Amino acid sequence: MVFNSFKNGFENEKEFVESIHNKKFNELNFNLQLFIEDLFGHIENEKIIKCYQNEEKKKFDICIKIDGKEKLVSIKKGIKNSIHTEPVSIFFNFLKTNHIPRNMFINLLKYHYADGTTNGTGKNRISVNEYKLLHQNEINEINSFFNNELLLKKYIERFIIKGRNSNVGIDALLYGTPNDFLWIKTNDIYKILLKKKNIYSSSIHFSSLTYQPLDRCLNNNPLYERRRFIIQIKWYNLCDDIIECMNDNVSNAV
Repeated sequence: MVFNSFKNGFENEKEFVESIHNKKFNELNFNLQLFIEDLFGHIENEKIIKCYQNEEKKKFDICIKIDGKEKLVSIKKGIKNSIHTEPVSIFFNFLKTNHIPRNMFINLLKYHYADGTTNGTGKNRISVNEYKLLHQNEINEINSFFNNELLLKKYIERFIIKGRNSNVGIDALLYGTPNDFLWIKTNDIYKILLKKKNIYSSSIHFSSLTYQPLDRCLNNNPLYERRRFIIQIKWYNLCDDIIECMNDNVSNAV
């Protein structure tokens, strides 16, 4: 299967809308029919389906609407999927509400900037691989704290389901293009990520979700300097995790 194309994310979302909006259910391709019935239940063949692209900064990219009932969908494509960014100061204020121990809080900031400071003012910036060689024990301690079920549910909600400025959550996440995609519904997102709460990673992570600065800017390029002060969460194994969840659901249904 081919999930990627040369279209950027916005163009891909637009194609999904064009493939669905004002179409009768029986006019959709087979995969879209399966997806929409998974979200809404049985749909009559002649039923007209509406679909809109979201232009606000929320976690859903398209809204699918049938007879006044709406489902919100996030769309990803490509590899090394970035699923969340936000200013480091706002994220760390959020962490404080989870009562992270002070020494761990400081070590996380040092990991983020990797310049010997907790505010990004150090002169000697090093790569993440260099940092790991010196501080892997600290990284492991942070991961041990973060990867418990109670905290993971909060991070999954913030990074994938709702974001930080919305009370509205997605109903499903699509991975691919209109003619070639997989999907995972919200409950299954929680299920697969909580299942992996004990996986090992040498990087700071929340289950399968990897934490990093948007750019370490090791060459001090002023054009990218501001990116050092933004966190980024990536779901590197998104496709594999969706497939694993699908297989789990089939096995559990037998």
